[in-house]
Amino acid sequence: MRHWTELLGTLGPVQTFDYPYMIEGRKRPDLSAVLVAAHRDAVHAAQSASDGPLVLIGKSMGSRISCHVSLAEKVSALVCLGYPLCGGGDPTKLRDKVLREITTPILFVQGTRDQLCPLDLLENVRREMSAPNELVLVKDGDHSLAVTKRQLQSAGETQEDVNQRILRAIGGFVGHRIKETS
Repeated sequence: MRHWTELLGTLGPVQTFDYPYMIEGRKRPDLSAVLVAAHRDAVHAAQSASDGPLVLIGKSMGSRISCHVSLAEKVSALVCLGYPLCGGGDPTKLRDKVLREITTPILFVQGTRDQLCPLDLLENVRREMSAPNELVLVKDGDHSLAVTKRQLQSAGETQEDVNQRILRAIGGFVGHRIKETS
């Protein structure tokens, strides 16, 4: 996420934070309630530092927790990089309840090879969501949005080219959503 922090910084101010388990050097994530509380604390800090629109951008678990936070905090938009729709990659363990509850506009950025988010299942959920939502597909991207070397060579591009395309899509989505809320 550090690399994405730098890229996103070209679009506007970015504030990052770590969850308690990360700060303590543990590998196992905290319980959802602890993650949400830490995320909400970071949102409050960001809101007190700026009176502008607030967009939550998270990667994997951070994107899922951002969705939960948006139920309680006013945010202009959500961007989910590699949303983990299936717990442990198991399609029978969908993490879709929060997606059906949110009303905040949301952009999903998903790799076509992401085993934690089968695109057919995501499409079903997106159709049933009440929140305005969009999807950017990263062809041959995995859960981290990394494209295979073979595909990059075949397309004559680099991972940085792919990342710049993603960044432009995020910038367009965020710009559009912020104009709507202004």
